[in-house]
Amino acid sequence: MPDANIPNRLINGKSPYLLQHAYNPVQWYPWGEEALTKARSENKPLFISIGYSVCHWCHVMNRESFNDNDVADVLNKHFIPIKVDREERPDIDKVYMTFAEAMMGSAGWPLNVIATPEGKPFYIGTYFPKTTKNRMIGIIDLLNTLSTIWQKNNKKVIDESNHIFTEVQKYSDDSKAGNVDATIFDTVKDVLENLYDKKHGGFGTSPKFPMPQYLLYLLNYHEMKFDESALNIVETTLVNMYKGGIFDHIGYGFFRYSVDEKWLVPHFEKMLYDNALMSLVYIKAYEITKKDFYMEVANKIYEFIIRDLLADNGGFYSSLDADTEGVEGKYYLFDYDEALDLLGEEWGGLFNRYYDITEKGNFEGKNIPNLLNVSLENMDANDSAILDSILQMLITYRGKRVNPHRDEKILTSWNGLIIGSLAYAGRLLGNKFYIKKAVEAADFVISKSIDENGNLLSTHINGSSYNYGYLEDYAFFIYGLINIYKANLDDKYLDIAKKLTDDMLDIFGDGENKGLYFYGKYSEKLVLRPKEYYDGAIPSGNGFALIDLMSLFVLTGEERYANIHNEMIHSFGESINTNPLTYLYSVMSLNNFIG
Repeated sequence: MPDANIPNRLINGKSPYLLQHAYNPVQWYPWGEEALTKARSENKPLFISIGYSVCHWCHVMNRESFNDNDVADVLNKHFIPIKVDREERPDIDKVYMTFAEAMMGSAGWPLNVIATPEGKPFYIGTYFPKTTKNRMIGIIDLLNTLSTIWQKNNKKVIDESNHIFTEVQKYSDDSKAGNVDATIFDTVKDVLENLYDKKHGGFGTSPKFPMPQYLLYLLNYHEMKFDESALNIVETTLVNMYKGGIFDHIGYGFFRYSVDEKWLVPHFEKMLYDNALMSLVYIKAYEITKKDFYMEVANKIYEFIIRDLLADNGGFYSSLDADTEGVEGKYYLFDYDEALDLLGEEWGGLFNRYYDITEKGNFEGKNIPNLLNVSLENMDANDSAILDSILQMLITYRGKRVNPHRDEKILTSWNGLIIGSLAYAGRLLGNKFYIKKAVEAADFVISKSIDENGNLLSTHINGSSYNYGYLEDYAFFIYGLINIYKANLDDKYLDIAKKLTDDMLDIFGDGENKGLYFYGKYSEKLVLRPKEYYDGAIPSGNGFALIDLMSLFVLTGEERYANIHNEMIHSFGESINTNPLTYLYSVMSLNNFIG
């Protein structure tokens, strides 16, 4: 039985997520040749567990299973266990998420993959409890079953994994070429209108994600067609999201998603990429409507990002955890008496009344501050001024609690998104501070995350940058540089954007079929080399590359950028026509809306 005081191999990693598992009794390997060679030499299947450091269900599985000696005994004896930080190695995550989506229809994190020693999956799942219960198989039963099957007939398992691999290979590269339909903008608007929740805003039911690409698209459509219904969908959604518990009314910023349809109960992680994209949506809404409300919400998002995620070196950290002291959302919740005790009956009562703080509670006996029952237009001006003062006191009070873990990776890709948003907002608002912060972050990446050969690197932790950049690193950072150039007209940033664009096309390009691969020609070769056309919570690298190309064409007048853009989008144009909702950043590149 492993000694709980002796770390496993993860102790030598840099990733906060890997370090969270460094004292597990599971004898984890980081992804690398040592683990893969051992699996081949001992003929053991791989158990690849992928997550990230602020993931609630990753924490749950860690507490229940990976810190458990019984689970560790099975994993250590019959498998080669590998831990992967999906943010540090998005290529590995993308490959196995492609398998998961093909095999299960959808997936999330933690993503647990059982694969042959060559890395080809034969079983995939997400969260497993330690023991089987409520018709959900436990990890011990699952691992024992799969180990027995492997030992008795691994040839059959390998044959099945090869069959799965062949089918997923087809699935992962099923893009169809063609011209994008001239009617695509109207088609998408109609689909979004059908998905729209007229009562609460947003799209679909629960869980409900902010979907910034949908909102940006509808703002784009409104600008193109002067369509008021498209704008109404966006405005209703933006107001209701802000009023809900998915927005942190004390410290600002958006949580990842709402578990209910009315935006009340969030999943309490705060991610840099979400807030970068949502700030862009609100600032775009302000640009189009000139309504101060949207500017004020955008400013609150920027305040959160600069206060809580800005590193001393000018870059931006990745995220804040959902959990504190093992409890999801604990940092953000309020008891009925807290504000009364802190502020007195008058001011404490005012806060409780406006922000839905009750004795019964609205979340597991506690309260998520929200404004869902308040008409923002009819708020008393005096109450509003007092509430502003109250919130300043409450953020100081809340800050004395045990703070959520902060993942202090500085990711080039996510920094590119917030650089772009800050520079855009700075130019629109005449806010030199925002432009300054965008420039400082860009200068950090340029000085610390471009190597001596000019390669963009993806990850920076504790003074060290590493891992060749992925497509999203190039595409998002180029987007940020272009927006800095638009804000300050400094040719340095345009020149670097152009150079990185040429590098991106070379490193990730598919000369035969066009489009860009997720990882480049200098990176480790995995079992799949996918292209990333679909927009998820994180935008498609190909979509942003298309946006970059059109922006550079508009700025420089160089036809080659437009020609490459047109070739690329044609390479999957028929796929866009078939399922346009999954390609909205690519569609928006056609008229350079967010460039």
